[in-house]
Amino acid sequence: MKPVLILKTGSTYPTLRQHYGDFENWIGTGLGETIPVRVVDALDGDTLPHPSEAAGVIITGSHAMLTDEAPWMRRLMRWVDNTLALSEAPPMLGICFGHQLLARTLGGEVADHPLGMEVGTVALRLTAPARTDPLFATLWDQPWAQMMHRQSVRVAPPGVEVLAGNGHDSCQAFRYGHQAWGCQFHPEFSADVTRAYLQAQRGRTLSHQQVDDALPKVRECHQASSILGLFAERVVPAAA
Repeated sequence: MKPVLILKTGSTYPTLRQHYGDFENWIGTGLGETIPVRVVDALDGDTLPHPSEAAGVIITGSHAMLTDEAPWMRRLMRWVDNTLALSEAPPMLGICFGHQLLARTLGGEVADHPLGMEVGTVALRLTAPARTDPLFATLWDQPWAQMMHRQSVRVAPPGVEVLAGNGHDSCQAFRYGHQAWGCQFHPEFSADVTRAYLQAQRGRTLSHQQVDDALPKVRECHQASSILGLFAERVVPAAA
């Protein structure tokens, strides 16, 4: 079976990794036990496989900032661009940093948000196309998701279908063609992981008041988390 290729673009905090695992572990859990995965560390220069070797591609979140334009980021963007140009490109999902990298590759604009970080469990406003989208229709009745980001897609790429936004960002999720999606939120985050992230940033990137305000609002977001399972269903035929 072909695996889902998880392109790892960073790691969580060591304290979180010790207790909960890392991004690829959470994503793998969301995909389900029957879906084989292959993790490639894009940050450390692992060889990026040919897209034909993957049933699907997921680009993880990262603590790195896309606007730093590090060499590994430019390398990954070239790979994504070449993959999307294929006539039989595998399904692709970019999460948080991955969402931003996918958007930038397609011609969108990414930058620090003038209002600062968006964190915790937040509400989304879905667009009409999301109602029939194979991944995002599940969010229609309960549009809540876990957020943890400083940079945002400030201008959506041309030619994409924006699927969700809110008062903080007009492009919280999008679809490109029929096989590529980006979501600013974290479908792989549980409520416990979100709380741990908030506490880990207390007094660092977040003030004590910001953390105290966000913690009581954190809840499980099962509909948002189900996006990973729906993505897995979409890649099953290619994996066989």
